Amino acid sequence: MHLDVESILITTEQLQEKVKELGAQITKDYKGKDLLAVCILKGSVIFFADLLRAIDLPLETDFVAISSYGHSTSSSGVVRLLKDLDQNIQGRNVLVVEDIIDSGLTLKYLLDNLSSRKPASLAVCTLLDKPERRMVDIDLAYNGFSIPDKFVVGYGLDYAEKYRNLPYIGVLKPEIYKD
Repeated sequence: MHLDVESILITTEQLQEKVKELGAQITKDYKGKDLLAVCILKGSVIFFADLLRAIDLPLETDFVAISSYGHSTSSSGVVRLLKDLDQNIQGRNVLVVEDIIDSGLTLKYLLDNLSSRKPASLAVCTLLDKPERRMVDIDLAYNGFSIPDKFVVGYGLDYAEKYRNLPYIGVLKPEIYKD
């Protein structure tokens, strides 16, 4: 699987350092507050697990699954909620943890949905941001890395459900995903 990677964009060490930084900032910002961290499945799960260990606060977790990609490399524009939250978020401080923000359409759909449930606060922590692909405004409270418009895999990010277990963020060779 490493041979399918054209180049390493973000090393394992860089990921670990950034997760510690994000965790420290979240700890500071939410000190004394009731925090619910929400993982967007499946891509965010590895980042989410590491981030939780870097946050030095009592917190609760929940999970949502949304999809607009399928086995494609770009969003279909049709967003499906595959798994909803198990908890009521009204009056809670909610931190949505995302792996990557591309066009922003899928995340905007989720944030609008969650906002309608009247949380006390709603913030986003993303590992990766592709600002040049953005089609809607998304307010990022926490951003790990801004990256160029390349198709990346690893550290939870996939292509057709593969490559999530790479310990780094790598640029996938175009011949692997070209239709």
